[in-house]
Amino acid sequence: MKHIEVVAGVIEHDGKILCMERDQGKYDYVSFKWEFPGGKIEEGETKEEALKRELREEMEMDVDITGHFLDVYHEYPDFTMNMYSFRCKAKSKEFKMNVHHDFKWLDVNELETLDWAPADVPIVKKILEK
Repeated sequence: MKHIEVVAGVIEHDGKILCMERDQGKYDYVSFKWEFPGGKIEEGETKEEALKRELREEMEMDVDITGHFLDVYHEYPDFTMNMYSFRCKAKSKEFKMNVHHDFKWLDVNELETLDWAPADVPIVKKILEK
């Protein structure tokens, strides 16, 4: 089974967290699910470099990474993944949606209202613990 290594940003601005809705993709079970933005780590990159690159490519967004948040291992039907998440501060709420279907800036107590991709659920749960 294929294994991927990905990064995700828990991006905050003015007390709200950025939530991105995936577009239709290769796998129906994650299409139109909500996620924390990020993507695959390329060879030779640190996790932080990968996150900054992915956010620039997918959203034309620059962030300050303020720290490691949570590592998640998840098994989907067609692949397994390790996702490394980081807390980030957005310099602005402005960005472009180059690959996602929709977005929302939500208060922490609103996060559970979304249909999250299964690998992102542990991150949501840890945010809600605080």
